[in-house]
Amino acid sequence: MNAHHNSPVGGTSSLPAATLWDMDGTIIDSEPLWLRVELEMLARFGIEMPVELPDQLVGTGLRDAARRFQELGVPLSIDAIVDEWADGVVAGMQAEPAVWRPGARELLSALGVSGVPAALVTMSVRRIADAVVEMLPPGTFSAVIAGDEVQHEKPHPEPYLLGAQALNVDIVECVAFEDSRTGIRSAAASGAVTIGLPNMVSLADTPAHVIWETGLSGRDVEAVANTFTLYRSALSQDRDEQFTSTIEETS
Repeated sequence: MNAHHNSPVGGTSSLPAATLWDMDGTIIDSEPLWLRVELEMLARFGIEMPVELPDQLVGTGLRDAARRFQELGVPLSIDAIVDEWADGVVAGMQAEPAVWRPGARELLSALGVSGVPAALVTMSVRRIADAVVEMLPPGTFSAVIAGDEVQHEKPHPEPYLLGAQALNVDIVECVAFEDSRTGIRSAAASGAVTIGLPNMVSLADTPAHVIWETGLSGRDVEAVANTFTLYRSALSQDRDEQFTSTIEETS
């Protein structure tokens, strides 16, 4: 591990070995594009979008979301549904200026300058992820984990575990940024220090280690280091206590 990653920031705080980032709603405000293509598909088959469904789909893997559309009556295969969505979202990104989440690109850049690598961990398909990555400065992400490249979608921890593995770092030395309840469950279960960034849905009662209610705007490297150090120390203490308790019970 690069020693610079463990260098102190602001005195007693240390940088994480890497950061792991959700994409839709965390880095780029693409949720309106997704909603548009979903509504267009349902309208084509004369199906109304249930009021509660948009919030439920935020952060959901595309194949799971496609199954929901089949249940609503969309007479297409899962692959056909996902392909149509991907075509529509990529076309929208190419036709309209990107709307970035406030502070996301700035924090990504500052962390990169500080020597902290980043992986994109998204449930969007690879070609959507690539379209977003191409709009960012070269080298912003050292690895990309896309939804069509995992066996288990979020909320399973696999996507985040693969993100850490791709960067050759221990997941417990990583910070994950997420805007959805499903994504937070995935990141927290993986062992990463998980920061929730409310956008379209409330993140109350999620297993996020901390929720930054105002998002990433104005957040800097020191804020990330302080959060990582605080919650990694607390998690390490919890593990030590559990280990001690187990030893005492078995002795």
